Amino acid sequence: MDREKRLICSSGELVESKKGIRFVVPDSSGDDAPAFAVRYRGRVYAYINRCAHIQVELDWQHGHFFDSDGEYLMCATHGALYDPETGHCIAGPCKDAKLSSLDVKEEGDEVFILV
Repeated sequence: MDREKRLICSSGELVESKKGIRFVVPDSSGDDAPAFAVRYRGRVYAYINRCAHIQVELDWQHGHFFDSDGEYLMCATHGALYDPETGHCIAGPCKDAKLSSLDVKEEGDEVFILV
């Protein structure tokens, strides 16, 4: 079955290890789930915006997901740190858990989510 390709943003809106883009995707029940995309080491990654420890959104300000060094995604509520490339929690109360990843594709100067 072919999946639908939905535009998230232009490629230029995702700056390396900086502010991410928030959007919504349908969850398994068909409800809208918060999600985000970031650029890290030249690639775009997307995840459901829910901490693996307690289901709260990660960003400490709208679209701010990275720690101060721009190396890890950080939960503003618990301080958990996640690897931007895999979503695995490397420190904090959710150690060894992971964020729910989403399929994302960058084509030309646009970023799409595959749903």
